[in-house]
Amino acid sequence: MSERKVLNKYYPPDFDPSKIPKLKLPKDRQYVVRLMAPFNMRCKTCGEYIYKGKKFNARKETVQNEVYLGLPIFRFYIKCTRCLAEITFKTDPENTDYAMEHGATRNFQAEKLLEEEEKRLQKEREDEELNNPMKVLENRTKDSKLEMEVLENLQELKDLNQRQAHVDFESMLQQYKDFEEEQKRLAVEEDEREMRAMLDQAQARRLLEDSDSDEDPAQAPAKTFPKAKPTDILQEVSEPQAKKLKVECWEKSIGKLSSKSGLSGLVAAKRKVDYNPTNGAEAQNRPGGSGAGSQSTEASHAPQASGTRTSGSSSLSLLGAYSDSEDSQSD
Repeated sequence: MSERKVLNKYYPPDFDPSKIPKLKLPKDRQYVVRLMAPFNMRCKTCGEYIYKGKKFNARKETVQNEVYLGLPIFRFYIKCTRCLAEITFKTDPENTDYAMEHGATRNFQAEKLLEEEEKRLQKEREDEELNNPMKVLENRTKDSKLEMEVLENLQELKDLNQRQAHVDFESMLQQYKDFEEEQKRLAVEEDEREMRAMLDQAQARRLLEDSDSDEDPAQAPAKTFPKAKPTDILQEVSEPQAKKLKVECWEKSIGKLSSKSGLSGLVAAKRKVDYNPTNGAEAQNRPGGSGAGSQSTEASHAPQASGTRTSGSSSLSLLGAYSDSEDSQSD
């Protein structure tokens, strides 16, 4: 198969390009091209504004008998978007721009006209100075006078501004520096004041804590219980925890038990009777032996017990001991 895109074509040995018939076209032949408006214009027929960059399907032709340095000049035909009037413009390679021919007027052309006028005057002056040396001297004298006048006017304007303004920039800068220094000094003083206040508060708090710590030992001195010997702690009998709790509750509700014998003799301690099997049997054999025997023994021991308890402790202490003895028996 042959290639899809052929790059090299076959030319037979007897090929003669001069024998190919040429297509004869008119020199002023027109081509349809797509272009954008090169400048802002206004239609003379309807007054429609056509802005720069608007696209048109234009006809292009070569201008006859107009060449600039061997470059051909092209003419373009467009139609107004509103009234379909024909507008033409052509290229201007001399000024690298486009020139308006007819059908519309170009807008915003004042600057361009001014530049063209300046170029024209400059060119005329150069032509005059080329052949007339006295004209060159006159032009130089005029230029120097004009320059001196401009400098004088500028100096007058400066003097007038200074008289009206009366602004001393040095003093302004100095005032600004003084203001900044004052602000810095005030900021430093404020920081020192705050730091001093914080230190005073901390010192007052420390003194208050020290005074509180000094008053606490004087009010409630620590109780110390020195031991005579290290082995004495082994000889101490620790009381039951339940008894300790009961004594503490009693002291909180009623008060501490006193050692005075105010109500001694009112309460008698319960004696534990030793049980003997033989005596128990005899008592059971005898009618009413158990009740009478127990009553007689209690009656006989009661005066003796009261006498002994009167000298030992108070009635309230005996009542506490009595309740403890019942609890221990029930356990």
